[in-house]
Amino acid sequence: MELKDHLRQQAGRTKAASKELARCLPEVKTRALNAMADLLESQASFILAENEKDLEAGKAKGLASPLIERLTLNRKRISEMAMGIRDVAVLPDPVGEMIKMVRRPNGMWVGQMRVPIGVIGIIYESRPNVTADVAALCVKSGNGVILRGGSEAICSNQAIARLLQEAGVKAGLPPHVITLIETTDRQAIFELLQLDEAIDLIIPRGGEGLIRTVVEQSKIPVMKHDKGICHTFVDESADLKTAEEVCLNAKVQRPATCNAMETLLVHQGIAPAFLPKMVSRFQEAGVEVRGCPRTRELLPGISIAREGDWTTEYLDLILSVKIVSHFDEALSHISTYGSCHSEAIITRDHAHAMRFVNEVDASAVFVNASTRLNDGCQFGLGAEMGISTSRIHARGPMGLEALTCAKFIVFGDGQVRD
Repeated sequence: MELKDHLRQQAGRTKAASKELARCLPEVKTRALNAMADLLESQASFILAENEKDLEAGKAKGLASPLIERLTLNRKRISEMAMGIRDVAVLPDPVGEMIKMVRRPNGMWVGQMRVPIGVIGIIYESRPNVTADVAALCVKSGNGVILRGGSEAICSNQAIARLLQEAGVKAGLPPHVITLIETTDRQAIFELLQLDEAIDLIIPRGGEGLIRTVVEQSKIPVMKHDKGICHTFVDESADLKTAEEVCLNAKVQRPATCNAMETLLVHQGIAPAFLPKMVSRFQEAGVEVRGCPRTRELLPGISIAREGDWTTEYLDLILSVKIVSHFDEALSHISTYGSCHSEAIITRDHAHAMRFVNEVDASAVFVNASTRLNDGCQFGLGAEMGISTSRIHARGPMGLEALTCAKFIVFGDGQVRD
């Protein structure tokens, strides 16, 4: 069977299964999710063995260390995957929720009800944990899901998906609710993007090239999970200890993620007191610091930050630093170079905090907190489909509600239109 026909057949089965899933009782979905979490943990050795195959192949191909880090699983990460599924299982089921009901002058009641979108197609790279996260969210929200992970994680994704499928069916879910595209042929992406009769929404998670390709080629609506050029601005009134801890966390805690800080902006009034110790702490943590000319006057031993650095998502222990003359210059820099992902200010000035919240355009804006907190789990959403930088339908971490749409419902007692 040709690739196109095979994918159409798989998508058609998932579409049919999604209609059955939409009718499943909440307790069936909850039972299935808990069974999935249990099976992942009990089969951790199997998953790690398959993940090791991907790691060996990735190292042989010369994958960069940030990609290897994102690809790597261990028992702790598998436990976190299982916990993420359990967190989703206990969340309120959004399907069937009445958003509002209004009584019209003619006596009829008009409202909206949350319903599943249908079939969600996920195209993603590197991280095998995405397979478990998005499958759990789709099942809970009543959506079928088609997973197309990167070739670098094929063995890991196959192992995880097969366990999820097995546990789900045993617990009462329809077969084919979760479908993994197991071919590594890149053409499969292009074919999937044409299946608008079976797939209702595409969510790409990956590098800039992948996002651009999907947006340009898809016949299906796309919800973008774009790159993260994330900033932290240390204002003149900032508490230095708070600033140090937040900035260190934003860059170092897990640098290969989209919500890690890539540029540090520092007000000139606080730079001499703040930057020498802060840069020293970064360097002790293995961070390569690149600075603007004013930063290098203060710290001549660091590298020069060039124009391209302000637009680079390093996903690594590299940081660009710029000293700004005033608050508005920081806002201007973020507006020019930011990717509308995650932005933070460290300040004790309430007026500046509120201006930052109101004027900075991003999926999440933080005051005195790390950009690394832009995450579905941290926001109480359970796992997430990704962090949407789109402006239509959903923005920020995409949890259960973002995977539903609404239909109007009307209750009457014989009303007709005059």
